Amino acid sequence: MMNTDDEDDGAPGAEYNRRIGGRLRDIRRQKRLTLQDVEANSGAEFKASVLGAYERGERAISVPRLERLARFYLVPIDQLLPREPVTDDRAVEIDGSAIVIDVIKLGALEIGPADKLQRFFRMVEVERQDYNGRILTVRGDDRRALALILDVPIDDVRSTLDRLDLIHRQSYSTV
Repeated sequence: MMNTDDEDDGAPGAEYNRRIGGRLRDIRRQKRLTLQDVEANSGAEFKASVLGAYERGERAISVPRLERLARFYLVPIDQLLPREPVTDDRAVEIDGSAIVIDVIKLGALEIGPADKLQRFFRMVEVERQDYNGRILTVRGDDRRALALILDVPIDDVRSTLDRLDLIHRQSYSTV
């Protein structure tokens, strides 16, 4: 069993390794991948047993390897590094008025403000550290930005995104 005190377990970076491992696990799970999926999809570049050791903090990962893993997961490398918890006081609307974007359809969008929308939602994913690659919930502040990007009043953001077929239609329980 590993001790949580860096000095007591003889490894100065042990706690940091555990925190990096937690981030690696979080990103992998957001991508809905098992350790075995990563091994298979990476052509065995990332062995399941080794990746599991990284995720548990039992083994330190080198920067070049971390960079390759970030490319594999399609996330910026800094998102694999631990950081202090950030609280976001902006409430997500849960009264049925929330807009949930289908990120897969967004990636295929080629008309209208496609490039601006894609860049905006990539920025939101990074800011929220949300890389599930399937859905993204629009918050109040997002609506204001989207109104500017879409050149519509805030009240028309939902209908405009619906016309672009970007509204996610499945329930949360099936995602």
